[in-house]
This record gives sequence, C-alpha cells and structure tokens, in this order.
Amino acid sequence: MSKLTKNQKAAAEKFDSTKQYGLDEACKILKEITFTKFDSTVELTVNLGVDPRKANQMVRGVVTLPNGTGKVTRVLVLCTEDKAAEAKEAGADYVGLDEYIEKIKGGWTDIDVIICTPSVMAKVGPIGRILGPRGLMPNPKTGTVTMNVGQAVKEVKAGKIDYKVDKAGTVHTAIGKASFTPEQIAQNARAVLSSIAKQKPSSLKGNYMLSASICTTMSHGINLDIKATSAE
Repeated sequence: MSKLTKNQKAAAEKFDSTKQYGLDEACKILKEITFTKFDSTVELTVNLGVDPRKANQMVRGVVTLPNGTGKVTRVLVLCTEDKAAEAKEAGADYVGLDEYIEKIKGGWTDIDVIICTPSVMAKVGPIGRILGPRGLMPNPKTGTVTMNVGQAVKEVKAGKIDYKVDKAGTVHTAIGKASFTPEQIAQNARAVLSSIAKQKPSSLKGNYMLSASICTTMSHGINLDIKATSAE
C-alpha cells in the first residue's frame, strides 16, 4: 500500500470522505485541500437516477455561471459575411465559414465553443463527426445555433455553459477555478444544481438527483448533501 504524500495527509485531516457536507462548507474545505501550483479547475459531478438510453430521460441544459468560468473561452462563429461584423464586435475569437470548416476537416479544434447561424448548418453538418465527440457541435437547444450571434458570443464569454448527462447517468462539468473565493464557487455550483433540478424528466419514477460531489483537478472529491443544498 503506497504512502500518502504530505499534501494528501493534510487533506485527509481536513474532512471526512464518508460524510456529506453542505455546499458552503464543502467549498471552504475545497480551498483548504487544493495544493496545486497552477490554478486548477473546480469540477461538479452529479449522479442522476435517469436512464440516458431513453429519449425522454435525457437531461441537458444551459446555465450562466454568476462568476464566470474563470478561463478565457475561445469562440468560433461560423456565419455568412453579413453576420461577421456583429460576431467580431461581440468578441468572437474567430469568424468565418468555408476556411474554418476546411481547417476543422484538417484536424483543427483549438476552440471551446462554436456558434453558427441556421443558414450555414448544411455546411456544418458534415463536420459533425469531428465536432460531436469533442462537444463542439452547435445546437439550437444550447443557443449556439442562432441568428443573434452577437448576443450568443457575449453570453458564452460571460460564463454561459451547457451540460449533458453521460451514458452512466452523470453530469460532470467545470464550474470555476481554485482561485475563486468559496462564496464564488458555491454560487456557481448552486446555479448548476438548480438548473439540473429543473430539468427533471416528467417520465422519471423514483429519485432524480442521487448524489453530488465537488473537487478540483487533483483534489479529493467532497460529497455534497443534496437535500440540504436544494433547501437553501
């Protein structure tokens, strides 16, 4: 059995891994057990009692984090020339159409979000096999297929994220950075949890939000008291 490192021992003394904590307390502990030299990402994991194989139990949504994501989000807008100026003025990092579609076909995916207008979806569709597995495919449900590209860019830059339950029935998403205050982390986490709660499928019988935990990139996960958090 491997020995615990100094940091692992220090973290183990800060909290009980078998206990569930209120969100505010968990975020304070998280700050105390994060020892990375870089600004690690804060991640929220929520286990749901859904069967993602059933279309009527697919959970997906969008939410704007009150304190942003803590990182620079690189946005590509695929649009015709008449929408290019609007996208650029809103802060899009890359704006164009055919040249970027060709770059993506060649393997370029150095971006975080792609926004496009409905009129160019016929051209975007063929690269879906590249974008889909990377979570980059524009979708009307997440607001990334829209005529209002300027507003969409501003929302993404301000901290709008989308989430989707995976095959195991889990929602896993980044909600900020370790440099955030405990209050900022808690606010972002609460926004995501509230959004997920509202996405409960009407067809679901039984418990919906089974468990949740919060961690940073290399920290231990801290179990959250879902009922206490929902009541706040």
